[in-house]
Amino acid sequence: MTNKRKICVVITARPSYSRIRTALKAIQTHPELELQLVVAASALLERYGKVVETIKDDGFNINAQVYMVVEGENLAAAAKTTGIGLMELGTVFDNLKPDIVVTIADRYETIATAIAAAYMNIPLAHIQGGEVTGSIDEKVRHAITKLADYHLVSTQLSAQRVTQMGEDSQSVYVTGCPSIDIAAQVLNAPGLLENPFKKYGGVGAQVDISKGYLVVMQHPVTSEYELARRHVMETLYAVRDTGLPTLWFWPNVDAGSDGTSNGIRAFREIESPEKIHFFKNIPPEDFLRLVYHSRCIVGNSSVAIRECSFLGVPAVNIGSRQMGRERGPNVVDVGYDRHEIMQAIKDFEKSPRPASVPLYGDGHAGERIAQTLAEVPLRFTKRLTY
Repeated sequence: MTNKRKICVVITARPSYSRIRTALKAIQTHPELELQLVVAASALLERYGKVVETIKDDGFNINAQVYMVVEGENLAAAAKTTGIGLMELGTVFDNLKPDIVVTIADRYETIATAIAAAYMNIPLAHIQGGEVTGSIDEKVRHAITKLADYHLVSTQLSAQRVTQMGEDSQSVYVTGCPSIDIAAQVLNAPGLLENPFKKYGGVGAQVDISKGYLVVMQHPVTSEYELARRHVMETLYAVRDTGLPTLWFWPNVDAGSDGTSNGIRAFREIESPEKIHFFKNIPPEDFLRLVYHSRCIVGNSSVAIRECSFLGVPAVNIGSRQMGRERGPNVVDVGYDRHEIMQAIKDFEKSPRPASVPLYGDGHAGERIAQTLAEVPLRFTKRLTY
């Protein structure tokens, strides 16, 4: 084991795991690599689906757990959570002594991983740099790009943006996104998921999904967090008024997610919806299987833009959270208006299913990432190319 390169991957949230899982498997089985896995933040919490249990069920050994989430679900709580993460991860890295640290995407907690690794002279690899999304996510993503030594990006345009930021093109690798690897597996074996209510619980009516259904995933927008409850109420009423059975997934932990959650709970108490079932978390393959067989995905999750472009699933993207992100022909953008949302859903029902577009990868990102991490020279100094 001492001759293997130690790769420390930090997972902080539900979406982070789906964004890296196939790379974890490829690192784990690579003869020249040793996987060190750190699970932190909301990935440990029951109220957000306790993703750590899914990670264990998938056969991964967890080297460290970092409890760092400060209650409040507002901007101050996000800043404090990041600060705690920075302190705790410094200790974790000092104990594990990795050769490379890997951080994922743009969630606010991930910048703690990047700062800790950079300050400790540990080479840092960043997954999904160079993308445009808006809000605090974009600031975090690009800040991590400047801290990172290796950039494992999803698209050619992302690679171009990273080099335009002054990063050495020799440190940029277009690997594709590991979440597309899971989507490719679903496309290859697109069987129906039998009785998700029995398998994964949740709350609300056990709706009949045999004749078509919607999937909804809507998160608060950090720059608009005070409007989160109003935003989600528009979506709730739009979905109800379509009359279609709906599988609704709980939001991420972000500033404003208490408003989103309160809106959902108030709607359930006031309206007692008969055709909406709510889930906390479902493992990546089963989730994408449900999405693939749905009539449409609604909300503002990047899944609608990334995985659903590959799966060819119609997507109604609401609001500004995904502003600027590369997208395929499966996406229609609407505002926070129940009538506009409902009309977009109805329009998709009348249209042919969109074609599959490999915009974010071809299904082999995980193995490319593992091989890249095995081959890159170990360094923590940078040569900018302005």
